[in-house]
Amino acid sequence: MALADAAGGNSRKGGEISGHRLHDHAGVHGHDDAAGERVRRIDSGALQSLKTRDNTTNIRHLLAVWGIIAATIAGAIAFELWLSSAGHSLWWLAPVIPLVVIVVGASQHQLGGAIHEGTHYTLFANRRLNELASDWLAAFPIYTTTYQFRIHHLAHHQFVNDPERDPDIAQLKESHHWLDFPIEHIDMVRALARQLWLPNLFRYTAIRAKYSALGFDKNPYRDEESRPSKWPTRMAVVFAVGVPIAAGVMSALGFGNASLAFIAAIFVVVVAYLAIAPAAAFPRTQLQPVISHRATIIGRVTFLGIVYATLTAIQTSTGQHAWTWYGVYWVLPLFTTFALFMVLRQWVQHGNADRGRFTNTRIFLVNPLVRYAVFPWGMDYHLPHHLYASVPHYNLKSLHTLLLGDTEYRGKGVIVEGYFGDDDQTTGRPTAMSVISGRHAPEGREAVHIDDTALELADVKDRAAIARESDASVRESRR
Repeated sequence: MALADAAGGNSRKGGEISGHRLHDHAGVHGHDDAAGERVRRIDSGALQSLKTRDNTTNIRHLLAVWGIIAATIAGAIAFELWLSSAGHSLWWLAPVIPLVVIVVGASQHQLGGAIHEGTHYTLFANRRLNELASDWLAAFPIYTTTYQFRIHHLAHHQFVNDPERDPDIAQLKESHHWLDFPIEHIDMVRALARQLWLPNLFRYTAIRAKYSALGFDKNPYRDEESRPSKWPTRMAVVFAVGVPIAAGVMSALGFGNASLAFIAAIFVVVVAYLAIAPAAAFPRTQLQPVISHRATIIGRVTFLGIVYATLTAIQTSTGQHAWTWYGVYWVLPLFTTFALFMVLRQWVQHGNADRGRFTNTRIFLVNPLVRYAVFPWGMDYHLPHHLYASVPHYNLKSLHTLLLGDTEYRGKGVIVEGYFGDDDQTTGRPTAMSVISGRHAPEGREAVHIDDTALELADVKDRAAIARESDASVRESRR
């Protein structure tokens, strides 16, 4: 439903309400020349105020997420220990484990939301604090880095829904999760049902990990002069994946001290290599890192080394199966429910949309549980976010209210209410499942929008190279 309809104006005849209003046939262009006028019309001072970041607000958001994670996992472990001490069957864990996997997977998606803020430099105002907190408190725990996500995500913003340059589209296609939009309700149900076959979710996570580690060949921010070595990535992957497998097996066989020595030895070898490797061995893009690639990858290995050593020490000293807990309560959600919630979000945020400034995504009004699991950290107000990505997540609702003063925003923006089911017969608003159907498909050819403001807070090496990508994207859209 268009925002103007929601506000009580511009209703369609006969009560028919479209999910899109795409009647701008002014031509395809790469830049919105009216943007400055639009900002003045909605009060540039108020907009600038909403862009204000600080170094405190997101502390409580991070504490809340980690509090839920800690309480959920600790509760499950405490319940298991009580069952064992009381002589009860561990089969009583059968209903508990799926619940933990759901809650932890949703919370891992919340950590993804924190990384998303860090990617836009909005997690904290201090640039180094933003990067370090995003990495150590969110990215490293789910096996990625803020920088690696940034080079994909800012490209997604600048070239949203460009089939050649939007990394989100490329990743979904490679993992076989891209849908041929528009799709009808029954096809969406079938697509959801296919995710119950867990290898599909494993593949999604594996492809995302590949993009994080190796990048995207067509990424518009690639540096053609960069010829990095594959060894830093190989060493990091060996430590991240190989060490826990070996250490877990050794600990399970009773070789706990040997396992600790093994972790320490591999850690020293990997960090020593990373410390002496030439700078040219590390990947470079057009986006300059806040913290050097060398320091970031060493930090990531250090974080994982602490986790792996702690698990081994707990298992060795207490006799409890700490590695099993880690596998079931952290790694399993990462490959299943976390992936599922990511897919549920990606399908509906940009699926069945075009490349217009106001029509490439939507606003989602959902209940708190769906918001926590599927639309974390302001991702429900996705249209305002794509318009002004430097506004922190906690100000996006206020930004939406401010933007309602823009007639084009009200006339073209789409409100989605609820996730499952069909259009609301009273309000005419589509659900997330129905907005990707044929009746809500774009009705015309909206002007292509290249969002150059996506890089306004980034330190860019060669803006001219990225400008050439922007021009090429516009030319290709005219074919």
